Amino acid sequence: MAETDQALPTSDQLAAMNLTDTVEKHEFSDRVLIRSIVSRPDGGAGLAGQRVRAGGWVKTGREQGKGTFAFLELNDGSCPANLQVIVDAGLAVLSKLVATGTCVVVDGILKVPPEGTRQKIELRVEKVVSVGEVDPAKYPIPKTKLTLEFLRDHLHLRARTNTIAAIARIRNALAFATHSFFQEHNFLYVHTPILTTSDCEGAGEMFQVTTLISESEKLEKELIKNPPPSEVDIEAARQVVSERGEAVKQLKAAKASKSEITASVAELNKAKENLSKLEERSKLKPGIPKKDGKIDYTQDFFARQAFLTVSGQLQVETYACAVSNVYTFGPTFRAEHSHTSRHLAEFWMVEPEIAFADLQDDMNCAEAYVKYMCNWLLDKCLDDMQFMAKSYDKGCIDRLRMVASIPFVRISYTEAVELLEEAVKGGKKFENEVKWGIDLASEHE
Repeated sequence: MAETDQALPTSDQLAAMNLTDTVEKHEFSDRVLIRSIVSRPDGGAGLAGQRVRAGGWVKTGREQGKGTFAFLELNDGSCPANLQVIVDAGLAVLSKLVATGTCVVVDGILKVPPEGTRQKIELRVEKVVSVGEVDPAKYPIPKTKLTLEFLRDHLHLRARTNTIAAIARIRNALAFATHSFFQEHNFLYVHTPILTTSDCEGAGEMFQVTTLISESEKLEKELIKNPPPSEVDIEAARQVVSERGEAVKQLKAAKASKSEITASVAELNKAKENLSKLEERSKLKPGIPKKDGKIDYTQDFFARQAFLTVSGQLQVETYACAVSNVYTFGPTFRAEHSHTSRHLAEFWMVEPEIAFADLQDDMNCAEAYVKYMCNWLLDKCLDDMQFMAKSYDKGCIDRLRMVASIPFVRISYTEAVELLEEAVKGGKKFENEVKWGIDLASEHE
């Protein structure tokens, strides 16, 4: 995202910001996060003169001064803004650095650029530590804006785009804020199972989890490679068992030595074992196992039907009846054939349960949580939200501020139906008939 042009703060303003004049390294790396430089209120100007190591991927690059130096816009994913990096030709082959997608690690000194530029700080490189080259002709993520449909075909690289990176940071912030909210309000986080046998009160169509299909496919391949024994094979094995049994009888009748009898018994047992294996293998049939015309789930992994969870509600309710205030936050799955923005096959869901509470308490909790999320985004992810406002939804920040500051209006179901009925009388038309008892749909909102 392009940074907005802003005047450098005055010395008095910088003093009031109480900014440190040093930039800290990442705790588990020998580099500095670009966010810790460019996302400061002064845009990084107060760090001028500091030597740092930065690493990231080139968003854009260009050679200047007839190939004597190059400008790189470097981004490491820690924020939407880029750090401008200047590399002299004596330090590296510039043509290998300027291609979009190139991975570089550089050491240098932070300097305030000349007046009139939009950057507040830039990095003058003193050493190129490492370079991960890309072939510009093959790299599929150019610096131009790409459609989301296009990115579906390049999943391993889409996080390098501004949109997907911003979404990842926003989701990360909301997940962290979710736990922060409930932990601050003394809720216990409960891990509910993803694999389950319950339908959770019919919450939605379920994805089934089974090993029957893969096992049947393996069996079919095995039977082709090694066909099951025929009746002739089994009958021959039975004959061997009979002969070995008769031999044992004869040895015992002849009062043969113990060693001879023991050896003959061993051969008999071996013949019986072979017959048992042949009889068991002869029962193998290709396809999914069935019993009484129905799929035999006793042969499945869990010996019964199992599914991906549609909700952790049932499990978390049991904890609410023991430890009071609980919540679950994790992936849920719905096998609903509906291609709309409100129906996803996989999503993460927050489900709190409060003991000794009524409906008003539940609504208070829900309102406080939503406002907490809105304020968290405004405080922690404003730069990413500004990018989303610029690129996708101009009013998203205003809506966050509105939701965070205005009390929620609460009405009963009956009052909602009465409002809809008044709207119908005024000429409003709905696909679903409005009457008391219906489930309110999206169009009714």
